[in-house]
Parts: sequence; structure tokens; C-alpha cells
Amino acid sequence: MRERCGGQAKEEFVEGELVMANDGEVVEAVESVKTLVTEVAGTLKPAGLPPRMPKAENGGGEGIKGEFDMEELKDSEGAHDAERLVVVANRLPLNVERKGCGQWQLEERGGGGLVSALRGAKSDMLWIGWAGLEVKDKEGQRTLTEALKLQGCIPVFLDSGTLDLYYHGFSNSVLWPLFHYLGLPQSDTLDATTSLDAQYAAYQQANKAFADVVMSTYQKGDVIWCHDYHLMFLPKYLKETNPHIKVGWFLHTPFPSSEIYRTLSLRSEILEALLKADLIGFHTYDYARHFESSCIRILGLEGTPEGVENDGRVTRVSAFPVGIDAGRFIDSLETPAVKQELAYYQDQFSGKKVLLGVDRLDMIKGIPQKLLAFEMFLEKCQEWRGKVVLVQIAVPSRTDSGVEYQRLAKQVHEIVGRINGAYCTFSWTPIRLLDKLLKHDELCALYACTDVGLMTSLRDGMNLTAYEFIACQHQRQQKGVLVLSEFAGAAQSLGAGALLVNPWNVREVYTAILEALTMSEFERNERHQQNYKHVTTHTAEAWASNYIRELNDTIEEDELRTLRIPPSLPADDAVRKFQRGKTRLLIVGFNVTISAPVDAPRRRGDQIRELNLGLHPGMKEPLTKLCQDPNTIILILSGSTKEALDETFGDYNLWLAAENGMFLRHTSGLWNTNMKQKFDMDWAVSVKLVFEYFCARAPRTFVESRETALVWNYKYADVEFGRLQARDMLQHLWTGPYSNAAVDIIQGSKSVEVRPVGVTKGATMGSNLIRIAESKGPDFKIDYLLCIGHFLSKDEDVFTFLDPEPRTQRDYSYRKMENTKDRLRMENTKDRLRVNGGRGKSMELTSNSRPSKWSLLRTKTFPSTLPEPDSVEALDAIIDVSKDTYFSCAVGRKRSTARYSLPSSDEVVLFFKALADAL
Repeated sequence: MRERCGGQAKEEFVEGELVMANDGEVVEAVESVKTLVTEVAGTLKPAGLPPRMPKAENGGGEGIKGEFDMEELKDSEGAHDAERLVVVANRLPLNVERKGCGQWQLEERGGGGLVSALRGAKSDMLWIGWAGLEVKDKEGQRTLTEALKLQGCIPVFLDSGTLDLYYHGFSNSVLWPLFHYLGLPQSDTLDATTSLDAQYAAYQQANKAFADVVMSTYQKGDVIWCHDYHLMFLPKYLKETNPHIKVGWFLHTPFPSSEIYRTLSLRSEILEALLKADLIGFHTYDYARHFESSCIRILGLEGTPEGVENDGRVTRVSAFPVGIDAGRFIDSLETPAVKQELAYYQDQFSGKKVLLGVDRLDMIKGIPQKLLAFEMFLEKCQEWRGKVVLVQIAVPSRTDSGVEYQRLAKQVHEIVGRINGAYCTFSWTPIRLLDKLLKHDELCALYACTDVGLMTSLRDGMNLTAYEFIACQHQRQQKGVLVLSEFAGAAQSLGAGALLVNPWNVREVYTAILEALTMSEFERNERHQQNYKHVTTHTAEAWASNYIRELNDTIEEDELRTLRIPPSLPADDAVRKFQRGKTRLLIVGFNVTISAPVDAPRRRGDQIRELNLGLHPGMKEPLTKLCQDPNTIILILSGSTKEALDETFGDYNLWLAAENGMFLRHTSGLWNTNMKQKFDMDWAVSVKLVFEYFCARAPRTFVESRETALVWNYKYADVEFGRLQARDMLQHLWTGPYSNAAVDIIQGSKSVEVRPVGVTKGATMGSNLIRIAESKGPDFKIDYLLCIGHFLSKDEDVFTFLDPEPRTQRDYSYRKMENTKDRLRMENTKDRLRVNGGRGKSMELTSNSRPSKWSLLRTKTFPSTLPEPDSVEALDAIIDVSKDTYFSCAVGRKRSTARYSLPSSDEVVLFFKALADAL
């Protein structure tokens, strides 16, 4: 409940839920964490708020020497070794009231929300958030900052205009209703769109202000834990400032299904900002699944068992069900204050069964539906009239937010009045409605005397009042029964012992009330024990420590994953070696490598444009210049058909290798095949029937027919449905009549390909090189070799086939790229490579020493339809490259057997322009 006192806002709380006007800050809250783990994963030592602080006055300017110097903290970054936990939430854990010039009254906030979740943690924890009031003057900001600094808090100052648009506007009028399935506000005027744009701009501005404060206080090793939908852009701004900062984000509300979330016009920007975090946490698996599905369907990203992969980086997405400090409630039952309240309630409700609902007066809490179910119960079960009382606590929380909440309050009071008027007697009132909050002692006593807890919200992130009810029932002789909405997050945790209901089904709720009242004592105890065990083990302390531990593990795994990513292509070094080469061979892929980019702002792809891919416009000039150089040979190596390559490259002076190298020709000659005899393609007819069947099942999928392969492509279909159909198809192909056929079944990123065994780019490369050499004469020798492309993992054997050095001997150390321009200006990796001698000794690998060439070619088993390589000596005579003059580069693939990588065709074009200029 919010009250206006001298222009300042005060907050009041119901246990387990923050109750504030228009505040969705942390709707589902955690009770106390008395002792957060002092060490997580052996590294992080989280610490929390200062000890519980009584109401006290602190003179900001008196008794405090010096000023809170942000620059001093910034300069101390390098000297700070211990890790801090920095909590960033919309509000600080303290209520702030101005008592005069430079005088501030600080009071610890109540028992709900994130405040209680981290209460009791160590004193070196830092909390950053809005102070709850506007401070315009610089002196006031300085003195308040000093006062809050002593309590381990740093304020973020927002002006009233920004606050209204960011907090009351975009956060609570757009995101909050959407996340609770209430939909977006609708308007038939253009002003609504303009207003939304202003709210969105203020939302970004406020998040940037939070990021600035975080970075001004950041110390090396800090773990930044961001909370709730108010700060969804914060991970992005933090990572842009410092890519190595540890950032986690947690949502305390539901996350809607992708079909609901996609109605938000700014959906992509918010998802992309969130994916900058290292770990994204939700209360339940359903919310995590909805978020991942939104990233897949809206952004077109790949989902993994760990989370969401974006440009080679995996953001972990996981569920962390929050809990309460059950011990606090259990211990409270032994205090004299609670015992006194309990005796009072038992006297008040003597001889009657008590039904209890504890909710904010909010649209998502389902209070009208609950009242209608109780009305039906009284109508159908006349024998219970006079024997049962419904106590409904409905604390106003959004009374100044608009007509919707005023209409809801009016509706609730009208229903209560109608029911009481119809059924009450001089000695019995069926419903007692309290439009106020209760103190902790009163609430614990009320929980303890309740026979049926009615927690029937229409949509809730968690609803921890159900946890509190269970904790307070343990010492009761006859245990109460929990009737819980299936749409509350707590239903996944307490569903075993609760009676789950659909709150929209009034008849089902009425039936559950009757079942709870007539349930046997044995079943009551069984259900209670099941839930009590969960409540007392899955506490707030466990929630916080598990999340922080997971965040540290995620960062460590990401660092290990990053070490396996090939570094960016050292363009300057590659160009210098290219200039020195006498005969240079450039093996270049087509699709994604040098093909024209397709503008797809929604990242879903344009099917018409992509099906008619052409050469990248910027590639035409450098390719023409390179083709005219007599000492440079270019080979286009692709899985595309001969016709597709002829149409694109027919006018250039180069070599074409179609269908993974099975067909070869110079643009001035005819196509030749690498097959000694025609492949047995009898399997193709039946496989094509399978592919066409799945095309009929999955719209926007299609089949590509080639002479040596069939490809089923679902890149334009619904991502999740396409992946599901591909899984069914692979199961059919792997276990069906083709399981013994001489074919390889290859799963691409969004395709399934079937081709004869051994038909890969690496398997055909030896024969193609010999054919090219034969056309050049007996003295032909290559001393510079570049192989660059976006190949399937099975076709990356071409990188290892050409590599003069085994991959196991190469150093894949991670190298940071400062900006886009530096991608093409990185120095060559220093030689720190070692190879093992034949007798187990180690020796330095020099530029001229390397293992025996073509070791892969010697050991590879070729299908009978492919020609045996003429001789290893023939290839040795053709290619004379070392690790210094061989460059392999994967395009658009972060994990590859190639030595280097480039992110897209645009960077490839820049590199080829540099090669052409070097001529």
C-alpha cells in the first residue's frame, strides 16, 4: 500500500510479496536468507546487506568526512582481488526519507521482495538501485550517497520524467501486463505509438544510468547480479563497457510463451540485450523454455541443452526456484506475540473452518474468481453454512495506476457484499475482507489457524505465500490443505502435496474446497509432509547460493569454450606471405563465404532471395583481379550443383569443383568427374520419397536434388517444428532400410543430407589437385595455400587434409579482438608449437620442419567409386607449403578444425581486396 506523506512515498509489505503502488519490482519474493554461503565454487565469497538496522537518522553532512569518490573506486579496480557480489535491482533495500538539508532517515525495508532474499549476507556485498525518491540538488545527492555508502548501498538518481516513463510506463504498463498474459495496452490513436517510443527511450536511458553507476563502482572480479524486467537492457550496457565482466540476470515474474511475447514490437532488441548476460535465471522450467523458444523463433538462434547460442557464444538459461527462510516462520510460532495472536484468532473462529487467501489486490491474483467459487460452495453445500469462514486479505497495491485497479476493487467489494448479504446471519459472516496488510506476527498466527489455504492466482511468478502457509502449518495438530493454482510457479514445486486447480474453472475450485474440508487426517498429513520437506530444503539461501555457483561455473565453461575457438585470421601476415609466394592456390567456398548477404533484420531469412544466391557485390572486382594474375590459381569448392556454379562463375578465369569436389572443370573447359564409375544411386528414389513426405508435413521445407546427394532443407520453416521433423527423419533413416546402405546421413545446421559414403571435400581434394597440376605442366609447385569456407563439419576434413601439421600439435589460444577493423590487422600467432618425435621426444617445430605430408591421405579409406590417389610423392611434388604459408579459415563457424576464422562474408571480401591490392 502506498501513502503520500509530505511528498515522499512509503512502502508497506505483505510477507512474501512486495506491496507497492504500481510496483512489480519483485512480485514473487524470497523470505530471509540468514546465512548465505560464504564461499561458492571455491572462489566467490558472496556477502550481503549490513546487519538488520533499526530506524535511525543519519546526518548526511555531519560526522562524515570527505566525499564519495567514484573515480577513486574506479582506479582501485586492478588492486581488488576478492570477488564481491553486486546486486542491481530497481529499488534499494532501504526506505529513504529526507528530514532536512543534508539529513536523511534510512530504514530497512520490510520482509518481502529481493530485500529479504539476500538479508544476512556478508557486509562486503554492494547493492545498487533507485533510492525511491527524486533528489534534484547536487548537495542532496552527495549527502545521500555518503549515507547510503555506509550501509553498503549505491543510489541511482533518476528525474521524475524519466522515472515515470521508465517505471510506471514501459516497465509496469507494457512489460508487466505482457509477462502476466494480460496483453499489451490497445489504443486506436497514433499517440499511443509515440508514447510507447518515449517510454522505450526512457527505459533504455534508465538502464544506461544503472550501468554507469555499476561501472563507476566496479572492481575487478565483481559478480554483477541484475534483477527483474526493469533492467533487461543492463547486461548489454555492462558487456559493451567491459566484455569480461561477470553478469547474471534473474526474472521474478513469469516469462510468457513466444506467441504472447512476439506481440511486443520491441521484442528482438530486448532479447538481444538479455543474451549478453552469462546466465539468465527463471523461477520455473516453463519460463526458461518460453524464453529459449522466443530466442529461437524470433531471433532465429540455435537452442542448446545449456541455453541459447548466438554467434558462437552460449548464454546459459536455467531454472532456479526461489524459496523462503522457513526457519524464520517456524521460529516465529514460538514467540509470545504470535501465540497471543493465535489465541485471539482461535477464539474468533471457534467452531468454524477457516479458508485463507493472502493476495495483492491485483488483476493477476484471481480474487473475483475465488469469491465466485466460494459462493458456489455455499450454494451447493448448504450443510457448511455457518461452519466455514473465508478470510481474504486483499492489500491495495496499484491504487493510483488507473481505472483498471479501481474497477477491480469495486468488483471485489460488490461480490463480497452480495455473498455476505445473501448468506450471513447474526452470528456468522461468510467472508471477511481486509483491505490492509498484516504484520508478520499476525500473518504467522493466521497461517497457523487456517484449515484451507486458497492461493488461486491467475498467473504468478512463484507465489511464496503458499510456502509461508506450509511452514506455519507444521506445528499444527490437524494440518491444513493447500489449494493452489496450476498457473502459479509454486505449482511445479508444491504440486505433489497441494490440490492443483484451474482458477478460471469456478466449479473445479469449489470442488477442491469441498475436498480439502472433508479430507482425511492421514491424507492431510501425507500431503503436508511432502510439501514441508520441499519448503525447508529449497530455501532462499539455497536459491541464492545455487545461482551464484552456477554463474561462476558458466563463466569458467565459457572461458574453456572460448579457448577452443580459432583466432581471427591474421590478414596482414597472410597478405605478406601471399606477396612472397611464387605460385599461390586459393581454395574458396561459395555459400556464406563469398555469396551475397541477405538482408534479414528479423534474422529469419528471406527464402526467395537466398534460393537465388549470387556472388557478393564487393567480391567481383578483387576476384576478377586475382583471376588475371598468372601466378594465382583460384578453386571454388562447393556442394552446389554444376549449373549453379556455372551461372555464377562462368565469366571468371578459375577452377570450379561442384558437389563437394566430385566434378571439376576450368571455366574454359569441360566438366570432369572424380568417379571411376557411376555411383550406385538406387537409394536416391526411396530417400527422395521420404524427403517429400516430410516436405508435406513441414511447410516451407524443400528438397535439393544433386547427382551425388539429396538434401532436405528446413531453414525457412518454423525452427522448432523443423528440428522436430528432422529428428523423426533421422531416426527413420538411421534405423530403416538405409541403415545398411553405403551412404552417409549428415545432419547440418538446418538440413539433412544423404550422400554416398566417403564423398567429402577432403576425400576428393587429392585428385582435384593432381588434375590442376597436370594442366599446368611438370614444373608446377604451390608454395602458398589458402583454404577458406563455410563447410559442414564432415566436409572440414579438407582443412586437415591440406594442413601440413596435425591439428593436435596446434595452439588454439584465444585472442581478443578489440574491434571490427582489428579483425583484419592482427599479427600472426607466435610459434609455440611442438611436435612429438618418433621416440617420444619433443622438438621445436620450425617453419621448414613438419610431419610427413598427407598422413590423412595415407590412412583414409576411400570408397570404391573414387580413384586411389596416384601417389603421395605426386602430391609432395605439387605442394610445398609449411605452417607459415598455409592458411585455413572457417567462415561463420566458431568451432572448426581450421586454423583461423572470420565471422562473415563481409570480412572475407575485405581480406580478398587486400590480396588483390597486394598484386
